[in-house]
Amino acid sequence: MAMSVLLVVMMLVAVIYSLFAGTVSEMSAGLLGGAEQAVKLGITMAGVLCLWSGVVEVMRRAGLIKKLSDLLKFPLGALFPETRSDDSLRGDLAASVSANLLGLGNAATPLSIRACSRLHESAGRTGVASDSVCMLVILGAGSLQIIPATVAAARASLNAANPFDILPAVWFATAVSCATGILCGLLLRKLWR
Repeated sequence: MAMSVLLVVMMLVAVIYSLFAGTVSEMSAGLLGGAEQAVKLGITMAGVLCLWSGVVEVMRRAGLIKKLSDLLKFPLGALFPETRSDDSLRGDLAASVSANLLGLGNAATPLSIRACSRLHESAGRTGVASDSVCMLVILGAGSLQIIPATVAAARASLNAANPFDILPAVWFATAVSCATGILCGLLLRKLWR
């Protein structure tokens, strides 16, 4: 609610300023140009989301999620103790983590929601997020990205010469954010016992 009010106030201030400054035509051109760019970006992002959601579903049906789950058994077991005895839950978490590794924040959302629901059920607590649910949120927010597909798609839609030339910076920044998030989560898990 407060964000909606803030946006309306900002738009009203911009319109009133434009009327007094005599820049109504420039404001109108900017609004229309911005709307056009927003639609183009939305279509590009929808295409990327559909593509990678399909890839994740093909991985699931081909059994690759199970293999990925087995590959991630130790790190997921260390971060999410519930997964040591639940292969299905570990598969949901592996799908979520792999989508985040591919930089598919939007495609990872439904996978993360499914994993989060399963983690919440396994904790048996209502109304309070478990340590594992908090760790999943940390991994989603500060995820390590090997292929930043969403960012590359946005750069390609804006005619970047090489949309993937940001890879070294993305690898460094996401590795630091992921490691920092995990360390803070583990520290807070120990402190609030």
